[in-house]
Amino acid sequence: MSYESVMAYLEQKGYADRVRLFDVSSATVSLAAKALGCEPRLIAKTLAFKKGEDSAIIIVTAGDTKINNGEFKRRFGFKPTMLSAEETERHTGHRVGGVCPFALSEDLEVYLDDSLRRFETVYPAAGTSNSAVSLTPDELYTLSGASGWVSVGKIIE
Repeated sequence: MSYESVMAYLEQKGYADRVRLFDVSSATVSLAAKALGCEPRLIAKTLAFKKGEDSAIIIVTAGDTKINNGEFKRRFGFKPTMLSAEETERHTGHRVGGVCPFALSEDLEVYLDDSLRRFETVYPAAGTSNSAVSLTPDELYTLSGASGWVSVGKIIE
């Protein structure tokens, strides 16, 4: 139901026409970039982290970043521990490879990393491992109901 819930949400908000489905996998940054024909840094990767015993937060970063553990801990007050695939699906409603920051199954805090602000257009998944949606960082912020911008990503080169 992940793709259907994302499409229903994007349709309601007027962005469904921006979704692209692929005949190939877009489950990783490199596969998504190849499917879209863009640079990997333009992929908006959605990461889910444990917050307490049974909660999570979402961080969306540019495809050319990794989480800076020290900055994450300073900002959120706990060590960044990624959710397992099972936990990710339970908390977000999306399977790993198709996780996006909207149409979530739980009301989770979503943060966008400043690394996304470098670009006019970014491409988060659209609920499946063979989809993406074209958005500006500001549109992504609005559609995700983000709690704020953070600087927890470190550009890797």
